[in-house]
Amino acid sequence: MSLSYRQPGIVLTDRRFVVPLDHDDPDGETIELYAREVVAGDRADAELPWLLYLQGGPGFGANRFVGKQAWLGRALQDHRVLLLDQRGTGASTPANRQTLPLRGGPREQADYLTHFRADSIVRDCEAIRPRVTGGAPWTVLGQSFGGFCTVNYLSTAPEGLSAAVITGGLPSLDAHADDVYRAAYPRIERKVAAHYARYPQDVERARRIAEHLLQHEPVLSGGHRLTVEAFQSLGILLGSGDGSHRLHYLLEDAFVRTPGGLALSDAFQEQVQALLSYAGHPLYALVHEAIYGQDDRPTAWSAERMRAEFPQFDAAKALAGDGPVLFTGESVHPWMFDTDPALRPLRETAQLLAERTDWTPLYDTARLAANEVPAAAAIYHDDMYVDTAHALRTARSIRGLRTWVTNEFEHDGVRVGGPRVLDRLLALIRDEA
Repeated sequence: MSLSYRQPGIVLTDRRFVVPLDHDDPDGETIELYAREVVAGDRADAELPWLLYLQGGPGFGANRFVGKQAWLGRALQDHRVLLLDQRGTGASTPANRQTLPLRGGPREQADYLTHFRADSIVRDCEAIRPRVTGGAPWTVLGQSFGGFCTVNYLSTAPEGLSAAVITGGLPSLDAHADDVYRAAYPRIERKVAAHYARYPQDVERARRIAEHLLQHEPVLSGGHRLTVEAFQSLGILLGSGDGSHRLHYLLEDAFVRTPGGLALSDAFQEQVQALLSYAGHPLYALVHEAIYGQDDRPTAWSAERMRAEFPQFDAAKALAGDGPVLFTGESVHPWMFDTDPALRPLRETAQLLAERTDWTPLYDTARLAANEVPAAAAIYHDDMYVDTAHALRTARSIRGLRTWVTNEFEHDGVRVGGPRVLDRLLALIRDEA
């Protein structure tokens, strides 16, 4: 039985669905999906077209908005919205260190997690669509990894779509993970340089913190080992609109004077732990590189291997000279499964996924070249998380896709831009812009 309730200006309804774990085995094991239906309060009884939102990640549940926040208010002008917690996330059947041992050992866990990529998510969407829309196609809004899922949707089930809207999420159709991360590190370095140009005092602050960590390597209150590499990974903040400012405020009060000398403050350590912990989204770490797996080559901890090609990211070498300590970005590394207590029990599972060589293709280039679904994409120029050149090449491969290339926003433009980003893209798919 569905439960409906109200927030300012909207009516929400909890929806739950049972779908096969493996859609090629429809009579086999099942999992549960959770989604939140949202409609404007003054249109709750109206017949409206549906818009499905696919969150970025992988591994994050859909946004928990309050009222008509961010893009939601614009969507509700025309649509009834379904905020889907993709399989394994949010209130859907969870996949984490507590639940995965129910599968068995690491091998069984890794086999289970092969069903948590874009292709399975899209088949989930097609399984629930008749139950939501009565069979009518819907508009899909895909943010970041949700955009990857949307391109898979266009490749495999375009008949389910009335329109496709993508924000910061046009994937390369054929790049190996190595190509993705080899392109990423120079982009990350530019973001770090821009941060230090804005806040030059942070160069010395970051060096002092990194030097302290190389000497002490504290264990945070939740059991997280704060290595210098973990500290550098805070650079993931630099891919969001306010991330540079947030990083600056984090660094400015890192130390406190104690009877034993300078130490990292409790306040700094608590903030860092909240930023670094994967407890709330372990799938991000487990399947992040797997979203690029499409052939018989293993991903093999690609981000870690590609980092070795860019020695300027070695903090110890930077400290031995006078160069800045560079932060890193959206990447997953094997040492995270040692430093983070939420990931430690899953280290062998992650290793087996990194070694896997039987990934199936995610995109059908011939079908995309013949696309007839109205589609539009926002491409954020020099997006730290998604390579602009890769995105533009994919845009040219999808027939009829209209693009809006802008440097007004970072990767989270659809969130921080309020209704403007979605409004522009909806105008594009309707030939109104």
